[in-house]
Amino acid sequence: MGSTVTSSEPAPAATASSRPGYGQLLRTRGAWTFLLPGFAARQPFAMLTISIVLLVQRTTGSYGAAGATAAVTGVSMALFAPYSGRLADRYGQRAVLVPGVLAHTLAGLTLTALALAHAPLWALFAAAVPTGASVPQVGPMVRARWGVMLKDSPLMTTAAAFESVTDELTFVVGPLLATALCTTVTPAAGLVTEAALTLVGGLLFAAQKRTQPPVTGGGHARVEQTPALRVPGVRVLIATFLGIGSVFGGMQVSLAAFTESIGEPGLNGVLYGTFAAGNMISGVVCGAIAWKTAPQHRLLVGYTALALAASALWTAHSVPLLAALGLLVGMCIAPALITGYTLVESLVPAGARTEAFTWLTGAVALGQAAAVTVAGQLEDRLWGGAGFLVPMTGTVLALLALVALRSRLATRSQGRTVARGVGHRAHVTVD
Repeated sequence: MGSTVTSSEPAPAATASSRPGYGQLLRTRGAWTFLLPGFAARQPFAMLTISIVLLVQRTTGSYGAAGATAAVTGVSMALFAPYSGRLADRYGQRAVLVPGVLAHTLAGLTLTALALAHAPLWALFAAAVPTGASVPQVGPMVRARWGVMLKDSPLMTTAAAFESVTDELTFVVGPLLATALCTTVTPAAGLVTEAALTLVGGLLFAAQKRTQPPVTGGGHARVEQTPALRVPGVRVLIATFLGIGSVFGGMQVSLAAFTESIGEPGLNGVLYGTFAAGNMISGVVCGAIAWKTAPQHRLLVGYTALALAASALWTAHSVPLLAALGLLVGMCIAPALITGYTLVESLVPAGARTEAFTWLTGAVALGQAAAVTVAGQLEDRLWGGAGFLVPMTGTVLALLALVALRSRLATRSQGRTVARGVGHRAHVTVD
């Protein structure tokens, strides 16, 4: 549980109106100091998988090998991300980011060199493990900084929507950039650029000490910390985010295979960018709406729509139809992501939120890793477009789990913060 401290002056969000908007959010003092470097540091996350798929496919000639290498990276990230989040909560984001950024840059360049040297698949796997394990968890760290700055302000929902939009903007720019670099410059250009952005953006973000959440691992104020995975609702959200990851992974491999089969590999980035643009547009809209329905109900409705849309992907056999369906699927993802991250704020104690966010991010990566592996095998062994069966299967299974376990998403009491020591009328949660 988070401890509390008193504040002699209101937080910047204390004057939030009943209809908070993006403009008000972005005027929060100090926000831009971490948003700009954070955006640069997050860009590699959207470039990594597609860059690996395009590089390894070109050097091995197999989508199966490319998907498997990308999957090893994703699994490694999913396994290590929660521990990275826990360490960031305990020792501070800077202490985790700096060595992580350096390790990721070195590992990514090693993987690139091995692929270009036509190294055996086991060697690519060996390099993919540290590449994935060291991916900097900048998105969850940005969300944790918003949590500290905004406390229990109504702007928190707007911040969750803004972060989803930012994530999806990276998934518009990242795949387009990676595909353009890999297809017009050299197959290795995507991973090299990813490593460079990680290094520069990550170090600049780590340098922003003033907005870093207080650490919970020592000092005079001790904070009782509950592991995020012990919260039942977090486990339900992990299942739903696994399904979302299956959409990202299945789309990346299947779109690459489809555009290659029609002799237009450059369209891969355009189609994937259309899918991500739908996600970004719906995210902007979601953040602008003052929702009155409970978030768990919104999640159930939005996820049902996602499963239905994803189930139609495998029927598309033309670029216009695939673009339209991809746009629709993207528009269904953002509401689920935003609502899931919003639920974390009410389900998880403040001192474990970075860890909770990284569990969800890791779940997306794990779902993506499984999806690229299975979709790659389906594209190699079955018909063109068989990989699109993966997003359908992943979202349907996740929806079934969500329906069965939806009662575990009941949020904690709004008055969950308890002061220790002398009482005070206004309590501010320490993250």
